[in-house]
Amino acid sequence: MTTTTALDADAAVLDCLERWAAAVRAKDLEGITAFYTPEIVAFDAIAQLQFQGLAAYRRHWETCLGFCQGPMEFRLHEVTLHAEAHVAFCHALIECGGANEQGEMESGWMRMTAGLRRIEGEWHIVHEHHSAPFDMESGKALLDLAP
Repeated sequence: MTTTTALDADAAVLDCLERWAAAVRAKDLEGITAFYTPEIVAFDAIAQLQFQGLAAYRRHWETCLGFCQGPMEFRLHEVTLHAEAHVAFCHALIECGGANEQGEMESGWMRMTAGLRRIEGEWHIVHEHHSAPFDMESGKALLDLAP
């Protein structure tokens, strides 16, 4: 019998998240959605209050990827993981952006929290939450804050 230590689980979850982020940078919709369970519940920072189920979240990702015509920036920073043999959660900061009309890269910072389950030996995201702090007076997102 093989036992999974917390260190092994943390490494496997981090690898999963890094491969997911690489799929986002590659704008690989199939690759991105392969990391989610069919019953994903997501609270994204864009468009609506929540997304329930893979089909709804896939449509959202497709829309988001359509906004980025050139190269895309999507990097995890300050990842904190808490993983056991079959369940994990994490939080991180994400630098997200892309090329503007002049081809110059522009990016901002978001927050991410995710819950994962290990299913048949593979880690999958069951809950995801992206957000950005906002200014109470103007109601505008504060994407220029940096860690």
